[in-house]
Amino acid sequence: MPELSHRRRMLVLAICCMSLLIVSLDVTILNVALPAMQTDLHASTSGLQWTIDAYTLVLASLLMLAGSTADRIGRKRVFIVGLVVFSLGSLLCSLAPDLNALIWFRMIQAVGGSMLNPVAMSIITNTFTEPRERARAIGVWGAVVGISMAAGPLIGGLLVDSVGWRSIFWINLPVGVAALLLTLRFIPESRAPKARRPDPVGQLLVIALFGSLTYAIIEAPSSGFTSILPFAILALVALAGLLWYEPRRDEPLIDLRFFRSAPFSGATVIAISAFSALGGFLFLSTLYLQNVVGLDALHAGLWMLPMAVPTFLCAPISGRLVGSRGPRIPLLIAGSAMTVSALLFAGFEAETSNVTRFIGYLLFGIGFGFVNAPITNTAVSGMPRAQAGVAAAVASTSRQLGQTLGVAVVGAVLASGVGSSSYKDTFVSAARPGWWILVACGLAVLVLGAVTSGAWARRTAERTADKLSSVEVREAAGISA
Repeated sequence: MPELSHRRRMLVLAICCMSLLIVSLDVTILNVALPAMQTDLHASTSGLQWTIDAYTLVLASLLMLAGSTADRIGRKRVFIVGLVVFSLGSLLCSLAPDLNALIWFRMIQAVGGSMLNPVAMSIITNTFTEPRERARAIGVWGAVVGISMAAGPLIGGLLVDSVGWRSIFWINLPVGVAALLLTLRFIPESRAPKARRPDPVGQLLVIALFGSLTYAIIEAPSSGFTSILPFAILALVALAGLLWYEPRRDEPLIDLRFFRSAPFSGATVIAISAFSALGGFLFLSTLYLQNVVGLDALHAGLWMLPMAVPTFLCAPISGRLVGSRGPRIPLLIAGSAMTVSALLFAGFEAETSNVTRFIGYLLFGIGFGFVNAPITNTAVSGMPRAQAGVAAAVASTSRQLGQTLGVAVVGAVLASGVGSSSYKDTFVSAARPGWWILVACGLAVLVLGAVTSGAWARRTAERTADKLSSVEVREAAGISA
């Protein structure tokens, strides 16, 4: 990629953030629309889970493929295809005649979305090469998540109450078209000097692992253990296959050598934990506010602001802290705030009081605002630039997998507790085990943030980066590793 002026780099960052905005906005808007969709499409709790998880599941399954493909054939080219497919999927979702069609169209959306976030992050990584400048750019990137969390519930609430839930997908169209036109004009093409070859076996194993695991979790409350047992076994077989097959390939879909770096491994687990907490938090909060408290979509969206505004404000602060002081402080703040927030709901029924609910939402927003920048920066900063797409895709996959698991596990716990009873009568007690799961997620962020950001962890990252770089040099020279 040619060296760009400061103004051009800022423009590239803005265009990449537009892609993140529509992908992130889609999640928060959809959460506010869940009760309306449940009524209109006669959906069960598991049906609502699938409208979210079909999207995040496909994203998680294809992100690494999209990242490696972009490194190989061109990041701009893949980014353009992603914008077109995502916009088309959004249009189809708005026309869905029933729940099954909506779930399938959400999967089409996700195919396009898988080509956006990791590829955009790879473009940013290769555009902003100076570490501090890159950390600040990633902080801006994280702030866009806060914007989507703030704007999504409000815009979604207005649209659902005034036009209907189908209109929540329309907002992606003008943003997608604008991002497409700006990409064609301003983003330069780039690719890795030597990208990985396709790994179809690894890709199929990833799809089998994520898909069967998610299905087993979501369907367990309604289908029973016997029915989901084959899918649980398939998930274990697929995991074992990945661990056996991938190290034996010269250019695997998932380079397990990355995980020799303690910060990279820590960032991966932290991403899964933090986004599991986000997925579960939004799912429980939306259903409670509308189905139990009885708020309309707009007022439920307004209740998301105490969480969304701190996320927006804290993300750039986190990016600056990562650039100047490293990831430890942001991760400790994030883990502490998310743990205390979930604990308020799990141990003190914070949702039943406006004051404690507000405090819980505020703390969660602060924690989530601080967690994004250290995850992304740690994932890409210690890896060779030639593999930036793959490293960024692993981080993005971890996020989507976490959100998928959060909705699946917390939704399954809620469905088991509610059963055939009324939401209003049983929701608080049925949701309590789910909140305790979110407490565990917050503690995982806190503990791993402390452990994987120390001097020992940094030495493992340096050794891993040196080994990966030396292998790349030998491969480029045609020397066997």
